[in-house]
Amino acid sequence: MENVTDFVANTHILNQFWLTFLMVISMVLVARTFVAGTRYSPILIIVVFGLLMGFVLTQSGMASPGLKEFPIVDFTSKVTITALIASFFMGGQEIRKIISKQELDKTDMVMPSKEEIFLGTKFTQFMFLIRAFFILIGIESMKRVIIGHNTNEPLDSFYPLLGYLGLVGSIILIDYRAKITNKPLYIRKGIIETAVILTILVVSYYISQLIKPIIALPEIFFAMILSVIAGLLFSNWKFGPTMRSLLFAGIPVVLAANFMVGGSRIADAFQLTGMTAVLSYGFFGQLFWMFGGLALLIFIGKANHIRNLAPGMAGSLSHSGLTGACTAGDLGEDAMVRAPIMINVPFIGHIFVFSVLAASASAGKLIIPYTLMIVAAGILFTIWSLRIMKRSFGNDSKEIKGLMLFSLGWQLTAVFGGLLILDLGGVGLNDAVMANSSAISHFGLFAAIQGGMFGGQAAEMIAFVFAMPFLVHPLVFGIFGKTAENNGIMPQRIVFSLAALGVAGVLYALFI
Repeated sequence: MENVTDFVANTHILNQFWLTFLMVISMVLVARTFVAGTRYSPILIIVVFGLLMGFVLTQSGMASPGLKEFPIVDFTSKVTITALIASFFMGGQEIRKIISKQELDKTDMVMPSKEEIFLGTKFTQFMFLIRAFFILIGIESMKRVIIGHNTNEPLDSFYPLLGYLGLVGSIILIDYRAKITNKPLYIRKGIIETAVILTILVVSYYISQLIKPIIALPEIFFAMILSVIAGLLFSNWKFGPTMRSLLFAGIPVVLAANFMVGGSRIADAFQLTGMTAVLSYGFFGQLFWMFGGLALLIFIGKANHIRNLAPGMAGSLSHSGLTGACTAGDLGEDAMVRAPIMINVPFIGHIFVFSVLAASASAGKLIIPYTLMIVAAGILFTIWSLRIMKRSFGNDSKEIKGLMLFSLGWQLTAVFGGLLILDLGGVGLNDAVMANSSAISHFGLFAAIQGGMFGGQAAEMIAFVFAMPFLVHPLVFGIFGKTAENNGIMPQRIVFSLAALGVAGVLYALFI
């Protein structure tokens, strides 16, 4: 009888694996089909489809909030750090090249296939998408095997199997239609990259556990630092299939799973006390911080071009949606190269973000003196960056320098300015961190909350809270798509109008 039970369990987990694969991959493919022939990012469609699918699964009785009946969907939603390591590494490379005054090398050892297998998705892109799923599942599973992760969850005994399936699948899934100068070297690079990412994750976990008695910094903080250092040291590394897959599809895959989990909690969320203020601030805060930052770059920095606006806002807000759109190449080649630089620059600010937040979490309230000092520093950096941008006159190196300072300054202002506003509005720390994370779509805060830094309830609800401001993303990506089609120039009046609407909405949500 026990053998029969084991057989059923093994069969069930394999069914779950392939079901999750089909749901996530099909969602991303459908999203790419919807925006085919335009310059719009598919992430805005992933938002809607993900939330709807999660909501339908719970309303139809197939699943409960959190999708515990679909454990691999929930598992896939929690591999955010793995998806981001590739961006951190690439950013470290580009920062090294800027410091050493090397030209930004845009050459490629792979010529992708130009044949469309689905509308809006070429064959090489399709293989990257599938491979990203296997990589994310495989690496996270093996990490949990190595650290001995055991929380009495249904998947605990299946991590070795999932790790094996993921890593083997990630090795063999190479696009045979792409022109690759040296295929054996290309495959070896993929294996090395997978091993390095796994090592970074394991080392980050142990470091975070080691210093936990002193200060509870999340794993993503150390993963970010180690990834940037690796990029700085290996600035000439030509990407293999693992890095390419994660840069193209890592974030869309994680977001698709997250939005499904978030959609499953829609009904529960509105029953929680204080959640109305959290969701309202998340929605209107997205307008305020995103379009407020764009307004500064356009009207004061005179930097109205998508090569500045997209990576500038992706970096300054650590914005998961724009980061995914930029690194996937949806917003142009310049944005694709610049975005990882801007995403990495605020890691200096993350030293303050995570240390002050960890101390605040221990104290149970926001530490106001530190917050005020960081906000003041952020405003000064932002003003300095705008002066540089205004005087860049299209010079590539000056624009990048200005954007790097803007990413740091606006990040500090948005994170701690937002928390200060929420504190003045009487919102508790745990709810405030959730609200601010969603208001700026900050993937670092999201991963920290998801990891339990601010308690169990916040960890459970963050997928939904984080998803709600993505309903603003049809506006965000719609405007960026329009900008791409308009030779990179963003319509100015609508930016100013939406920023003003964001200000009014934030005031209404918190103080009226």
